[in-house]
Amino acid sequence: MASPNKKSFPLRIDPLLWAEIERMAAQELRSANAQVEYLLREALQQRGRKIPTAKGSPSAAQE
Repeated sequence: MASPNKKSFPLRIDPLLWAEIERMAAQELRSANAQVEYLLREALQQRGRKIPTAKGSPSAAQE
């Protein structure tokens, strides 16, 4: 079920890349969607951008 406060969008992605994201997500006990969000936040942080997370969200606990 989609979270009411999150933006949804279609994404075209290479099947091999998606399979690796799913593997990483399983290893880190996240959904594939949460893994994509985690990786995007990590990439933004590496580029000097910080996006605040909502308090109590699963990704906030991971950071």
